[in-house]
Amino acid sequence: MTRLFKTLSIAVLAAFLAVPAALASPAAAEEEEFSAVHHNADSNYLDFKPFGIVELPRIFLVRRAGGSFGLDAYASTASALRSGGYRAKSGGHGGGSDSSSGEGGDHGSGDQGHGNVSPGHGGGGSAEAMIAEGSHLGATLVPAGGGHVVVDFSITKHLIFALLAALLVAGVFIALARRYKRGVGRETAPKGTWQNMLETVIVFVRDEMARPALGNNYRPYLPYILSVFFFILVCNLLGMVPFGATATSNITVTAVLAVFTFIVTQFNASSDHWKEVLGAEAPWWLAPIMIPIEIIGLFTKPFALAVRLFANMTAGHLVILSLIGLIFTMNDLFGASWGVFTGFASVAFSLFIFTLEILVAFIQAYVFAMLSALFIGMAIEDHGDGAAEMMDEADPSQPMQRDERRDISPSLLSGNHDEEEEELEQSDHSLQPAPA
Repeated sequence: MTRLFKTLSIAVLAAFLAVPAALASPAAAEEEEFSAVHHNADSNYLDFKPFGIVELPRIFLVRRAGGSFGLDAYASTASALRSGGYRAKSGGHGGGSDSSSGEGGDHGSGDQGHGNVSPGHGGGGSAEAMIAEGSHLGATLVPAGGGHVVVDFSITKHLIFALLAALLVAGVFIALARRYKRGVGRETAPKGTWQNMLETVIVFVRDEMARPALGNNYRPYLPYILSVFFFILVCNLLGMVPFGATATSNITVTAVLAVFTFIVTQFNASSDHWKEVLGAEAPWWLAPIMIPIEIIGLFTKPFALAVRLFANMTAGHLVILSLIGLIFTMNDLFGASWGVFTGFASVAFSLFIFTLEILVAFIQAYVFAMLSALFIGMAIEDHGDGAAEMMDEADPSQPMQRDERRDISPSLLSGNHDEEEEELEQSDHSLQPAPA
């Protein structure tokens, strides 16, 4: 195992050291300008360069020129252009007119590539040229016959990797649950590296996140906290894999996760929570100030969750890509020799930031899950039940109560509550005093 790790480390280091010379070559200088933001942004294709590009399906809910609605689906962006139903509007500086397939399409003015390309009625040649040079990949598609796209349901690379992360989490934990149902980990010690490692992480999330934030009422919310933690962690780590993409660097993905936390929080909130929001316990003259602040606070919490995760996962990738971009900049300004020299320093710093990103991947999953548990706990807390005082006054010399023993029952991870009840009944009999 150690020899394999060393071999892989040497191979990765050699590949990184080969980057400066490759990027500083004349062939690389002729490529399009390097953009860190572009490489980190979402797209409708998977980039496996230098092996190739896989275009993803395009699906549009469109309102046609006559006012009717329709759903158009194509296997790829190129298929949509070749069909004649859509034309590509590339992102330019002020959008020019449609180009044709004649000389103007190939030898146009400086506006070429910044206008609209129509595939139909004489525009087929321009569409094929656009597809051949790959400029259609970043273009916006609009209906060729008029109308406009209402909703773009197209598959993107961030969606692909988010679904992949969900499938990986589901597959791993379904297999783990089946092990516990067979008794492995309950009747016997956990077997295998994966089961021991995952059980350690699960117990950590339960004991260090859910229970401190939610108290004894943590059990209904533990599945959500675990799901959020592992989904974000896998999404973050998939972004570190070659040819991968970080779904959590997309604000849409992090916003959806934050909305889930918001829904769970508000739909399970206690009456005391809503009394605070509506200012029932505040003096009447403070109500006009406190009520708007409390209502805004309901939305700033999920907003902070979404932006924090998005910003942290985006920043690391942008720093690495910016360091790599220095190679292009030095090559263009001072020549290939400076590009090679700068490349070694850029690669060294990139490897350091890459290592930090692995740590950040775990930290951000922890922060999101921890804050979600904290927000839920603040909302479901009942101020009048005196639960905290009862826990403080509990005598540690007395036997644990039934609910406390339930929390550490080995059947927690198996999901088999019948066996859990049997374990607790046996424990109850063992705690009863012997007859005189």
